[in-house]
Amino acid sequence: MHVISLDNVPRSVPVMEGAEKVFKQVPLSKADDAPNFVFRVFTIEPGGHTPLHTHQFEHLNYIIEGSGVLVAEKRENPIKKGDFIMVLPGETHQYRNTARRGNLVLICAVPKEYE
Repeated sequence: MHVISLDNVPRSVPVMEGAEKVFKQVPLSKADDAPNFVFRVFTIEPGGHTPLHTHQFEHLNYIIEGSGVLVAEKRENPIKKGDFIMVLPGETHQYRNTARRGNLVLICAVPKEYE
């Protein structure tokens, strides 16, 4: 068993070309002997966004805080605190914080091979 508070997880600037005003935390990972998935937490400041990208694995998201849009397959889908999201392999997507103030914070679970 492994328990950790997000407050105790270091924040880093992710290495993702096209990301702006994004911070990443990894509270549960391969280093914790996670057998299948890792949890990453992304904080996107107002006006920030992840890159518009695609990859070969699914990821499951939960919005902890804030609101914004998920750009997926050329559509903008409003997202807000409490929403669950599944992005399938091969789907082009981008998270944007469209709020004037307040962070968009989301949990992103991915297979551990793609941490």
